[in-house]
Amino acid sequence: MIKFTQIVLIELTMKLFNKIRKVLILTKREFIIDIGKEKIQASGYLHKNVAIKYLMKKRRSVLMTKNLEKVERLFADLPRKISIIGKNITHNYEVNWQRQGVTDFEGSRYVFTLKTLDN
Repeated sequence: MIKFTQIVLIELTMKLFNKIRKVLILTKREFIIDIGKEKIQASGYLHKNVAIKYLMKKRRSVLMTKNLEKVERLFADLPRKISIIGKNITHNYEVNWQRQGVTDFEGSRYVFTLKTLDN
């Protein structure tokens, strides 16, 4: 027969397990992307992933544009510095854009690399 103390111990163990599980599972959070000219609201899991997702959208818009003049204008307007503002922490990144990849993604067009700046 199970005693009352054993039941209480099992319940406390389950509550503790559920709290730990909730901490381990990342939830989407709200971020603000600051590119200098404008601020954009976004949601995601981590600061760097939000930055990469935004920059990939910008890259895709340059890749899919057929008009060469518009491509040049879009490439010139790509952000060089980006700040991802979370609830408590702000991460700053420097973006290095290349028209043609020469190191990691050789031959790819409009490649970017992120460098974390000290806060």
